[in-house]
Amino acid sequence: MRFGATILDAEGLRLTADEKALFREAAPFGFILFARNIESADQVRALCDDFRAAAGHDCLITIDQEGGRVQRLRAPLAREWRPALDHVEAASDPMRAMFLRARLIAAELHDLGIDSNCAPLADVAGAGTHPFLRNRCYGTDAADVAAIARACAEGHLDGGVVPVMKHIPGHGRSTMDSHHDLPHVSAPAEVLRAEDFAAFAQLRDLPMAMTAHLVYDAFDPRPATLSPVMMQVIRQELGYDGLVMTDDISMKALWAPELQQPVERPSLGGGDAPSHGEGRALSGLRPDDPDMAAGAIARASLDAGCDVALFCNSSLAARAAVVAAAGLMTDAAQRRAEAALACRQTPAALDTEAVEAELSALMGGQVYG
Repeated sequence: MRFGATILDAEGLRLTADEKALFREAAPFGFILFARNIESADQVRALCDDFRAAAGHDCLITIDQEGGRVQRLRAPLAREWRPALDHVEAASDPMRAMFLRARLIAAELHDLGIDSNCAPLADVAGAGTHPFLRNRCYGTDAADVAAIARACAEGHLDGGVVPVMKHIPGHGRSTMDSHHDLPHVSAPAEVLRAEDFAAFAQLRDLPMAMTAHLVYDAFDPRPATLSPVMMQVIRQELGYDGLVMTDDISMKALWAPELQQPVERPSLGGGDAPSHGEGRALSGLRPDDPDMAAGAIARASLDAGCDVALFCNSSLAARAAVVAAAGLMTDAAQRRAEAALACRQTPAALDTEAVEAELSALMGGQVYG
């Protein structure tokens, strides 16, 4: 079946009748869980069953379970982890330690019917990285970050969970929190290519990626999620042909007033940035009509080249507007979506006690937060 070009959420612990009706109509590619959707193991399993029954297919169900500040599952349903950067810095073998951490997280998720995780992060941290992101990163060197991110992805895949790397093509230079503001990155194109983008290029074979709501001034005045120029960079320069999902399009970065004004792509000369015509305002973005605005942003992200729009934390009417605007996946998006779903393998055998003992040894006994 052709999937809807959306990843949606639920208001509570089980689906309402109206949500079921909307999801039957939308056939979304997947869903995402938040803390408000989690009460007990049996309840989460039942909600996952609700999602798949309403969508009409064995849809992807994802979650933000990085460990540290960003983990929706908490004790007693899941281990309480240290922030990723603390974990990496404390480990005698960071790649192995992050693989084992990811493998344990994957086992917890898979047991609940959750078959994807919005991890690993391939964002390269720097001196100015905003605190909302910095200790979620894996390091400050692109090659090291890519190697650790790959280990994390492999741990998920071994556990039957599809990893979603983020935030492509790199969020580490942001000095602002895109949940609240639209960050601009002023670094030259050659620096971004050599450092920030390089980590993602080394992970071009991973099945899914989530966009960064950042403006890269050297390339385009629009944030990457809404930029055909940046999507061309991701597809052609980074060589990424996996499924690209937006970060949540309800985040304030994509509702910034500057995006309601026509913009022109900077001329870099010598073909430094891909040409994709002149920028434009988001058609239909009206602050007095948030449902229409949400739909316009969803449509703009897909027109830019994203495969699927993630939309969360909004009313049923807004979700319906996004569903209507997004429609069904393109042929290319459907191919990438099916390839991502095909990565859901039967988990490899796991000796939990042995894994925890090895991880404790790698971490000097300081494993959990």
